[in-house]
Amino acid sequence: MNPLLNIQTVPSTDFRDDFSVPHYCIFVFHGKGKISIDFVEYGFSGDTVLFLSPYQNFKWLGTESIEIQSLLFHGDFYCIEYHKKEVSCNGLLFNNIYLFPHIQVPKNTYQEIIATLRKMETESRSNSPYSDAVLRSYLQLVLALCSKEKSEQLEGIDTDKLRFKETAEFQNLLDRYFLDERSVAFYAGKVALTPNTFSKKIKQQFGKTPSKLIQGRVVLEAKKLLHLTQMPIKEIAAELNFQDEFYFSRYFKKEVGFSPQHYREKVGISIVAK
Repeated sequence: MNPLLNIQTVPSTDFRDDFSVPHYCIFVFHGKGKISIDFVEYGFSGDTVLFLSPYQNFKWLGTESIEIQSLLFHGDFYCIEYHKKEVSCNGLLFNNIYLFPHIQVPKNTYQEIIATLRKMETESRSNSPYSDAVLRSYLQLVLALCSKEKSEQLEGIDTDKLRFKETAEFQNLLDRYFLDERSVAFYAGKVALTPNTFSKKIKQQFGKTPSKLIQGRVVLEAKKLLHLTQMPIKEIAAELNFQDEFYFSRYFKKEVGFSPQHYREKVGISIVAK
């Protein structure tokens, strides 16, 4: 079995404690309940597919056990940045601080994903020299199916009804200023709202506080630089406008649970950086 890829069926109760690994994760399950991703609670119902980036914190809330089809793959096995044109999943399924980390899929799509995962589980036990190529093809199919479904769901959202004008402005402002401005008051002022009103609107739209989104945007950029470049950590700290690499390391570890050096060692440096 390839150590960079793991496919198995597990009970949801295995995730009652915090779960965090240096792999991309796809969890497929049916039911209704709540989960926690990076300490933010989300509800789910029906046929659900959940996506986790390396070292995102996951926890199953509640005592009812549900069967989960679990697929974990390391970036050294399948680099989503390198293959993003084929499956359009980076930023849509993974690595997006604004979108929900899971989707509800139609029954036929759910069954196709489950069937593909079962084929992968069987193939992963094969000693064939072609197994890795077959497994990558199956994985790409799962990612493409999920990207297609999520893209169609996003296109169907009436943004005028569901989005406050200020939240769209906040996303643009955050991408523009996150390197220099990390206070909620700054962004509230930019959209002419009090910090309290601004925080309520952002939380209502995204399910996260503005401070959580600001921290998430900084950490996302740090993860990209650690994974997609060979820049020394000291230079990454300077690039992200931290006063020194030690403050950056403390900030990163508080949010991720691991130091930048540990993250880079376990997640690896992507082939796109080489």
